Amino acid sequence: QLQASGGGLVQVGDSLRLSCVASGRTFSDYAMAWFRQAPGKEREFAAGISSSGGTYYADSLKGRFTISKDNAKNTVYLQMNSLKPEDTAIYYCAADRQGNRIATIEFPYTIWGQGTQVTVSS
Repeated sequence: QLQASGGGLVQVGDSLRLSCVASGRTFSDYAMAWFRQAPGKEREFAAGISSSGGTYYADSLKGRFTISKDNAKNTVYLQMNSLKPEDTAIYYCAADRQGNRIATIEFPYTIWGQGTQVTVSS
């Protein structure tokens, strides 16, 4: 029900925009988030957006990543700028039915996309 796309192989300093398209239901009342899992590491929170449009970011990503959504398209985006090798990871989108919060842990998110690979080469 969540389909992530937009990943790829880029160079240091490049930008990418990830998309997460929801299907099967309307997700405008959900909080949405992007998590990422780097090789050999646990999956971690990257950015989230509440149903009302409030946003929250992992400290290390503030200023470089921007999460947004288009309710009409049932799509959430993650704009990633000034990419670094440490941004290399599989990026997952996720949905939390309780839309008025932005959880930074995995448990509240009950719907997950399949992930899209982002590789930043130096």
